[in-house]
Amino acid sequence: MAVAESDWLCVVGADGSLRLGLCYVRGLTHADGARIVAERVRRPFASLAEFQLRTALPKASLRALAKIGALNGLAEHRRDAQWKVEVERDSADLFAGVDSSAPVPLEAMGAVERLNADYSGTTLTTGPHPMGLLREKVPHLWRAADLDAAKNGDLVTIGGMVICRQRPGTAKGFVFVSVEDETGVANAIVPPQLYQQCRLTIGEESFLAIEGTVQNVENVIHVKAMRVAALAFGDLMAPASHDFR
Repeated sequence: MAVAESDWLCVVGADGSLRLGLCYVRGLTHADGARIVAERVRRPFASLAEFQLRTALPKASLRALAKIGALNGLAEHRRDAQWKVEVERDSADLFAGVDSSAPVPLEAMGAVERLNADYSGTTLTTGPHPMGLLREKVPHLWRAADLDAAKNGDLVTIGGMVICRQRPGTAKGFVFVSVEDETGVANAIVPPQLYQQCRLTIGEESFLAIEGTVQNVENVIHVKAMRVAALAFGDLMAPASHDFR
């Protein structure tokens, strides 16, 4: 997503790629997005200073765009953009066509910082999956894509970001949990007794490790949980899961 290319809505390219729309930016209004697109169509943005003056976006919108990297084409990196949008601009900046601010004394965000900024600013990321960044810390976890190599009844431990929790009224107390990693989604079945023992962990934690036995029925794979534990990754964020009670 970038102000130099993105429209308000998402666009599918000729090659099948998807460009995210500015509508995903938290705090950016439709009017702000329309102004960005209209000014870009009129003439491409030559600098961040020019972008600020031509769009006249409020500081909150500029900060939101800088945080998620949408201004990177007009700045060295996200923190460079965050610093520069705080500069008060005047017409001299516009006519010069370049940024007049001093060198930025801030380092670029790290991978985890960028991920957290993406989730807090747009609820999604086009960067690496959290589990891809953290895989070396959890080498014992099976990747979702590798589960088809496990035999029926094998003891495995899966883990990842919780994307869905379900407790259907017709399931006699069984809970279904889906965890996502960098390769796909793994599904677990939590028996009623285990759910009661780990209710807070299952219901509140964003990242879980689930140990259990593989159940492969007609190539539909589930893990019948025997143990559930939180994966503690410090301040790493995750989007809200889709839970149905």
